[in-house]
Amino acid sequence: MELSCKSEYAILALLELAIHYQSGEPLQIRQIAAQQNIPDRYLEQLLATLRRGGIVKSLRGSKGGYLLAREPWKISLFEIFSCLEGLDVRICEEDINPKTVDSAVVEEIWQEARLAANSVLQKHTLADLCEKRDSRRQLDIMYYI
Repeated sequence: MELSCKSEYAILALLELAIHYQSGEPLQIRQIAAQQNIPDRYLEQLLATLRRGGIVKSLRGSKGGYLLAREPWKISLFEIFSCLEGLDVRICEEDINPKTVDSAVVEEIWQEARLAANSVLQKHTLADLCEKRDSRRQLDIMYYI
């Protein structure tokens, strides 16, 4: 399992929105893109997907931009990945009646790995990422003193 470029960029953009959540001011695409080094056009598409998924909301006008739709501690990483990648833990019909014993064993392990990954993603929120980021920055500051 690998983190796709799409998911990484989306998480970085959401992290930026989470950092500014308390201010209540929307961030424009160019601000997020510049801060997180994400191509503007690609970010625009990602934010549109996240808006349709109910994770962000957009405001129009000169003071418009994007905001988180809910508090950062109420948005799990699982929800974000589900919105972007369409995570699905359902078992397809072939998996119920595998063709061989070998394929059944492989499918069992793969299902276990998916469930474990989903469990970790459900456990962590955007607020957790902000806390980890802040604590790492504190360590960096301490290191350079």
